Amino acid sequence: MGRCQTGTDGHKVNENRETGDQEVSSDVTTAAQTEQPELKRALGPKLLLLFIVGDILGTGVYALTGDVAGEVGGAAWAPFLVAFAVATITAFSYLELVTRYPQAAGAALYTHKAFGIHFLTFLVAFAVMSSGITSASTASKFFAENLAVVFDIQAGTTAVMLIALAFMALLALVNLRGVSESVKVNVVLTIVELTGLLIVILIGFYAMTQGQVDFSRVMVFETSGERSTFVAITAATSLAFFAMVGFEDSVNMAEETHDPTRNFPRVMLTGLGITAFIYVLVSIAAVAVVPVGVLSDSETPLLEVVRAGAPDLPMDTLYPLISMFAVANTALINMLMASRLIYGMGKQDVLPRSLSAVLPGRRTPWAAIIFVTLVAFGLIIGVTQFMGEDTVEALGGTTALLLLGVFTVVNIACLVLKRAHHVQHKHFTAPVVLPVLGALTCAFMVGPWTDRDPVQYTIAGWLLGLGVVLWVLTWLWNRGARGKKTGFREVDDISR
Repeated sequence: MGRCQTGTDGHKVNENRETGDQEVSSDVTTAAQTEQPELKRALGPKLLLLFIVGDILGTGVYALTGDVAGEVGGAAWAPFLVAFAVATITAFSYLELVTRYPQAAGAALYTHKAFGIHFLTFLVAFAVMSSGITSASTASKFFAENLAVVFDIQAGTTAVMLIALAFMALLALVNLRGVSESVKVNVVLTIVELTGLLIVILIGFYAMTQGQVDFSRVMVFETSGERSTFVAITAATSLAFFAMVGFEDSVNMAEETHDPTRNFPRVMLTGLGITAFIYVLVSIAAVAVVPVGVLSDSETPLLEVVRAGAPDLPMDTLYPLISMFAVANTALINMLMASRLIYGMGKQDVLPRSLSAVLPGRRTPWAAIIFVTLVAFGLIIGVTQFMGEDTVEALGGTTALLLLGVFTVVNIACLVLKRAHHVQHKHFTAPVVLPVLGALTCAFMVGPWTDRDPVQYTIAGWLLGLGVVLWVLTWLWNRGARGKKTGFREVDDISR
């Protein structure tokens, strides 16, 4: 005699008690899923492309170009190219997985399907969520500081914190309004931040045509201390990689994308190519116009380029404004990603199902949005009160460290699912060699041999430690609420 379970695809699963075999009845839908509205599919290819480009562009390139140049000298373009190669290899694994399973949970869902280890699934989800919320919280604080500078507001630490909290609350309202509205705001902000980078490129190359630059610096590798060129490029790539992350956020928008199987591959690869091309041009223009020492010592390296190449332009006010728009875009997209990730995990019972609640009228995941906003509030207050003057390099490096660890797991998951789990619909297929290379390169970039600042491991360790605590609490919550032996939905059900 069989018992009936409910799979995550809305079908009832009849399991034979004696054999353990399962039969799926595709004509029956659960009452809960009938009542729960689905997310609105509002992203076509153009909006998806702008989403990906806007997510990759942002805080990283505006703030880290000087730090990358400080690691390798004038050949600052090289680490950006290496980071692009590492990101693109991993993107192929993401493309196969998102077209296999076009759901909102992203890396955590792929991990669970491949390994079925609840603890690992939660840790991956928490690492991705932490990287997004930490990035957004830092961006909002940076936004508040620049706002005070632009409008000459004599704001103390508490006032800056309150501005940052208000800005994060505004992002939550935009997010609650709907993905269409959120992505339209993203379009405007992407255009502004792209304009800022194009200004740097145009001014840099104009200065070259006027003979005001030393173009020979672009081909010079300079390393500090006794480090070899390989170690220097590796260290610089670990910084530059922060400027390339963001493409992975888009897979969490799969349930809100038209025809994801067709659109994701060409759009994601196009977006990565566009941003890499822009980064190379920006780094070449920056190093050619401004000496590496000045560039690496400046907190606003791109502003130094504009000042040197076009001293008559009023950039002291204009460029901080552009930087504000750039970090605002980063914050908005990261909060979109984090809320969709929490929504997906709640829908899969890896987090409490209440976090998957959808606003009936707007069809947005309101519970997840409120949750990630509250976490962001806590991070902003914590950074202001306890961390003091944090640096973009440390926080950006921690974000890249967490995501490189996640990418290692995703690449391995892609290899496992290629062999162990087949789907009936058409999907993108990555050559087997690419997930292998992706796993090896990402794992290498996580290690201390990259000359990574030890504080990044400390921050990541505290975040993952908090994740372990939350995993235990979630397990106890679900076990008490549902009376199950495990706090999560059965592996076979989630894999479905």
